[in-house]
Amino acid sequence: MNALRDFHASWGYVAIVVNGLVGLAALLAWRVARIRGRWLWIATIIAEAAMMLQVLVGVVLVASKDFTVPRFHMFYGFLAFLTVGLAYQYRAQMRGRREMLYGLTGLFIMGLGIRAVLQVA
Repeated sequence: MNALRDFHASWGYVAIVVNGLVGLAALLAWRVARIRGRWLWIATIIAEAAMMLQVLVGVVLVASKDFTVPRFHMFYGFLAFLTVGLAYQYRAQMRGRREMLYGLTGLFIMGLGIRAVLQVA
């Protein structure tokens, strides 16, 4: 379990940085149509999957009862999980502005990750 906890501690930074970079790229693609493409959606899926892996590992750690964390740390993880689902749910309504939606979603998830890290620091 300690190895999983170490992975959770380091992977959190990876998930934060990747979501921030992809969020910025998506906002740039929203404004500059020629850089849009399949690469953006693949990067978005990878970034959101990185955060979902982080949430899953966190759930496993808490379920093991070997570790206790502040409740707000868990709240931010749950909120990140919920955010990905809500962004996916609203993609049809945002036709023509999907890059903006996923750009803001990436930056929001990055912010949630930063807040979660600060809760345990």
